[in-house]
Amino acid sequence: MLNKDNVRELAYVVKIDDITAIPGYDRVELAHVGGWTIVVGKGEFKVGDPAIYFEIDSQLPEVEPFTNMEFLAKKHYKIKTQKMCKSLSQGLLMSAANFGWSIIRTVDGEAISIKDTNDNLYHIDDESRFLTEKLGVTYAVPEDNVRKSGSADKYKKMAQRHSKLFSKQPFRWLMKRNWGKKVLFIFFGSAKDKKTGWPSWVSKTDEERVQNMPWILNDKNPWIATEKIDGTSTTFTMRKYKKFFRTKYDFFVCSRNVVFDKPDKKCFYETNVYTEMAEKYNMEYVLRQLLDNVFTDAEWVTIQGETYGAGIQKRDYSMDGHDFRVFNLVVSNKGRLGSKEAADIVRSYELEWVPILDDHFILPDTVDELLTTATGKSVIDGKPREGIVFRYPDGSKSFKAVSNEFLLEFHQ
Repeated sequence: MLNKDNVRELAYVVKIDDITAIPGYDRVELAHVGGWTIVVGKGEFKVGDPAIYFEIDSQLPEVEPFTNMEFLAKKHYKIKTQKMCKSLSQGLLMSAANFGWSIIRTVDGEAISIKDTNDNLYHIDDESRFLTEKLGVTYAVPEDNVRKSGSADKYKKMAQRHSKLFSKQPFRWLMKRNWGKKVLFIFFGSAKDKKTGWPSWVSKTDEERVQNMPWILNDKNPWIATEKIDGTSTTFTMRKYKKFFRTKYDFFVCSRNVVFDKPDKKCFYETNVYTEMAEKYNMEYVLRQLLDNVFTDAEWVTIQGETYGAGIQKRDYSMDGHDFRVFNLVVSNKGRLGSKEAADIVRSYELEWVPILDDHFILPDTVDELLTTATGKSVIDGKPREGIVFRYPDGSKSFKAVSNEFLLEFHQ
């Protein structure tokens, strides 16, 4: 689930929506949370009760109470999609009691939150629900654990270095205005505040899974369906600005979490596939052309996509090398463009968009139906595709449906 900062949370408080029997099995049953199903012990949970849910892709710490659960040790404390008792189980559910915590109820008996041993409350329906950091949960894939350290922009860094001064009302007033921040930077900014760390205008590329937002299926407007490629998220961005009456350009190459602002910066893969794609497609030139000739009033332009191929994931798309497909074109004064408009623009610079499978897709009524649709063959090589990303034609809304069959085959 994504939090308000569009960062994926791996552990959080949920409400049990339903409990159903598993035919032929008397000691276990299926708990339903949103669009997820999780195999649990018989009678362990009741409908309406809060529980702590750990998403697939989670790596749990080897501490109590997790070490008390023998089946987790066998999985090296990794949470993956799996078949259990002939049923699909995605994630892990634990009760408040597993942690020595308690459930808070209203006078009518409705469960509304969980309270820990320090009297902290975690509500079902707000940001307090997220427990990823508190419980020490990380990603099972090491690459994803590299966070966006130093992601604050130069103005925030400036304010942090002069925190006492910038807490005063006149400075707070100026910091709320673009021109005010620029004036303050003339007097209080420094080289250490400039081009280091993550470019502040770039948003993380995670899409929410349909299981976390099943209500979206009520939207029967047409969506654009594009193939989800199993690779590594790659971002290229450029900012244009004036300095001493001259136009300057800052160009960045980024993975999902790391900006490669130094040539020798460590990459998770054997070779730096991100800078490789930047050179292959001459991305610095492309972005400058977009700023100078297409989006002339924009401050910055960002191209995001998926780098895929040999050695990046288990699914190598029958390739010996690597390639790149675009899925986002974002402009400072326009936001994210619609897929069809953006695809036409980037193709003129010899860049390929992710395959568009349907430009008038109507969502089915159930999550299961949509996940069945997500399973299919890749346009790239005819082998299993990871899933489908659905977007509004204008780019304003989006989510993903990942094939369960793909997860069982390639993400174990």
